[in-house]
Amino acid sequence: MSNRTMTRQVLLFISVLSLSSVNGQVSYSIPEEMAKGSLVGNIAQDLGLDIKRLKSGKAHIYTGDSAEYIELNKERGVLFIKERIDREALCGETTPCALHHQIILENPLEFYSITIEITDINDNSPGFKKNEMKFEISESSQPGARFVLDRAVDNDVGVNDLQSYTLKPTDNFVLKSHILPDGSKNVEMVLQTPLDREKQEQISLILTAVDGGEPQLSGTMRIIITVLDANDNAPVCSQAVYKASVTENAPKGTIVATVGATDADQDSYGKLTYSISNIVEGGAELFEVDNDDGVVSLSGNIDYERMKKYQIDIQARDAGGLIDSCKVIVDVSDLNDNKPIINIMSKTNAILEDSVSGTVVTIINVQDSDSGDNGKVECSINENIPFTIKSTSNGFYSLVTDSDLDRERDSEYNISVTCSDEGVPSLSSSVTLTLQISDVNDNAPVFERSSYEAYIIENNTPGLSIFTVKARDADWNQNARVSYILEDSSVNGVPVSSYVSVSADSGVIHAVRSFDYEHIKDFQFRVKAQDGGSPPLSSNVTVKIMIQDQNDNAPQVLYPVQTSSSLVAEMVPRSADVGYLVTKVVAVDVDSGQNAWLSYKLQKTTDRALFEVGLQNGEIRTIRQVNDKDAVKQRLTVVVEDNGQPSRSATVIVNVAVADSFPEVLSEFTDFTHDKEYNDNLTFYLVLALAVVSFLFIACLMVIISLKIYRWRQSRILYHSNLPVIPYYPPRYADTLGTGTLQHVYNYEVCRTTDSRKSNCQFARPCSQNVLIMDPSSTGTIQRIQNKKNILDEPDSPIEQKPPNADWRFTQGQRPGPSGAGGPPEMAMGTGPWPNPPTEAEQLQALMAAANEVSEATATLGPGTMGLSTRYSPQFTLQHVPDYRQNVYIPGSTATLTSNPQQQQQQQMLMQQQMAAQHQALQAQPSEAAAQPEPPKAAQTPASKKKSTKKEKK
Repeated sequence: MSNRTMTRQVLLFISVLSLSSVNGQVSYSIPEEMAKGSLVGNIAQDLGLDIKRLKSGKAHIYTGDSAEYIELNKERGVLFIKERIDREALCGETTPCALHHQIILENPLEFYSITIEITDINDNSPGFKKNEMKFEISESSQPGARFVLDRAVDNDVGVNDLQSYTLKPTDNFVLKSHILPDGSKNVEMVLQTPLDREKQEQISLILTAVDGGEPQLSGTMRIIITVLDANDNAPVCSQAVYKASVTENAPKGTIVATVGATDADQDSYGKLTYSISNIVEGGAELFEVDNDDGVVSLSGNIDYERMKKYQIDIQARDAGGLIDSCKVIVDVSDLNDNKPIINIMSKTNAILEDSVSGTVVTIINVQDSDSGDNGKVECSINENIPFTIKSTSNGFYSLVTDSDLDRERDSEYNISVTCSDEGVPSLSSSVTLTLQISDVNDNAPVFERSSYEAYIIENNTPGLSIFTVKARDADWNQNARVSYILEDSSVNGVPVSSYVSVSADSGVIHAVRSFDYEHIKDFQFRVKAQDGGSPPLSSNVTVKIMIQDQNDNAPQVLYPVQTSSSLVAEMVPRSADVGYLVTKVVAVDVDSGQNAWLSYKLQKTTDRALFEVGLQNGEIRTIRQVNDKDAVKQRLTVVVEDNGQPSRSATVIVNVAVADSFPEVLSEFTDFTHDKEYNDNLTFYLVLALAVVSFLFIACLMVIISLKIYRWRQSRILYHSNLPVIPYYPPRYADTLGTGTLQHVYNYEVCRTTDSRKSNCQFARPCSQNVLIMDPSSTGTIQRIQNKKNILDEPDSPIEQKPPNADWRFTQGQRPGPSGAGGPPEMAMGTGPWPNPPTEAEQLQALMAAANEVSEATATLGPGTMGLSTRYSPQFTLQHVPDYRQNVYIPGSTATLTSNPQQQQQQQMLMQQQMAAQHQALQAQPSEAAAQPEPPKAAQTPASKKKSTKKEKK
């Protein structure tokens, strides 16, 4: 195909048919032998269809029983070659050769007719059935004798078919062709010059058949001629052409025709032999000829649908090799031997019950291979169904609805389609289509009753099942799935949903609460049944719940009234006769029916022979005459019992006084009332006392625990605090100005812990690199200068504890105290006892003095304050003259308050000088300090004396 030139012509026409199911027709013309995947045409563009429509409609090609040569690409909307098309194998000699297909689309059903004409290309060269043909010709044959040659066969048609023959060499013979009535060419070899066996006993010729294609193809056959002795008369057929007809499906051996020929020669040269020299492809198996008498008969099954006409070439040969030929043309008569073939082109398995009339359900194609009336087909369906069948085009039928559908009446139809031809006898075929009717939600749920009534006994358990409502839906599946819904309403102003609930699936009504007959005796509500269709349909029903009484209430005594604070007694005079009405016990029962029927019985009495109670009315009467021997106080216990099952009762105590005067009654009943009140009050006070004690115990316990937790948290906060520490700096001070109350200089060295609330002391080790800075211009609180990290910033660093310095002990004269206070001489030598701690009176006096002067002292603080490193030397001395009138020391505080700014500046200058001297002394001082004498016992201060004086006065 690569070295050939193919011409592709596309002929397009679209014709809109009048039938609703056929939308158009398109025709294409393509050459045969196109490669797989070659483009045939853009069917979407040619039919005016959208690509989306091809996809949504599931477009496909319907080819019937023929092979699938064409393929539809729905993504591009084009037709491709699926299989190589051989026109000669597909159509043979039939022209034009075309493929008739249909394109089917669904939703809605549509189909289009496609005709694809297959044009011939010169792909077949002429060929002979035999490669070699032999003749025996007598030398006496006269010029002009004819010898029929086998025709070449070229499967192509038109210009590509066989066009001419050539014979070489042409010394003795020439070719002549005759066009027969059927249009075919009969090739004959004509003797041009006489033969001479003695000269040439055998002659070899080449017959060449040439077609008219481009490029031109040819085929050859070799002809071998054996020259015989003289046989100068050739056979002569009685007819050049014989015509016959035969019915298809005729039995084998049926005589078709008889061929006759004569030969003027005698003996062996006059005896003729008949044979079939040429026949169309496939005909050699169907026909045979008798060699002696020339009878042509059937040797196989002939089929009209396969071929309608046969041409048979019969050759008559004598013993001398002379031949003559004739043709037998056999027409095949059609017989109604094929049933209609029903093909389902597109089928819908289910259809909605609300489909409109005329909806296409199925499209079928009916084919009958017979011709004429035998091929005419009519289709019908069974009766009494809402469907009809219509013919839409040649061989196509549509099954459509012609009335309303109802799935609840018929959910499925078995439609029998019968197609019959018009032959005699008529042949028919049938097919059964099963069509499901899809449900549409067109039926609302229907309750089994128009209304419901149910009974329930009061005091029921919440969640108790009362009864079940049931509704049915004639639809199917989801449309028939019924859900039950409690409609919103109220009962006595309360939503009904607080009384009952409805199970959505089963319709079981449950009690949400426990009912009380005495509060509500009946109520009603509405339940809606709703299906699961879209949109959903519903119906409702009224449900009435009646509550039945239960004996759940004991009788209540209305009279006599029983109170704990007072005692009621009925008086009966001693002159009362038999049947005297003492009182009447009045009781009620809130139940109903027999549960409220009350009966009265006398359970206990002081004198059973004196009183009786009426069984039905509760009247207490005397049953005998009252006399003087009867006790004044009579106590009657009356039981009031209802008639329920089980019965309930109440007890009432009736006090009766048998007396004629009220004072007599009062004296008898006073003790009884007093004792009862006393017992009641005692019980109440005991319970109250127990409750108060328990409450106080729990409150105290909680307060103690809270205090413990609070102190623990405060200790942790102070211990881990990152706030700057302002230490107290008067461990050593001196009176330099002589203006204080003390007459001597006192030097102190104080060892404090980092947390003053702890008892353990930490002694700072010498650290000469820490310098005390006294800068009056500084605005900070404490300035620290150090080369390394502060010890307070290193919580894990070891702190070496050392004993106090030896210079902390002073004589009594050196200690602060009142003027003129002194100690024994031995205290000057350091042998005295430790100083006594200040008394509580002295501490209180110091605090009061600090409070009085704190406002003045605060104002005297200079712009700069002392800064001290956390590491300070034990020999560091800071002298200061304590004056209770000017300088205030607050115990437990880290600040010293002064009211003399000049004195503070002098002290700062003095401290800088002493710091330099101490730094030099630290370098020269030995590592261990000398032992210091114990300080003498501190003398009493003026504050302590005032305190002791106050105690004596008290």
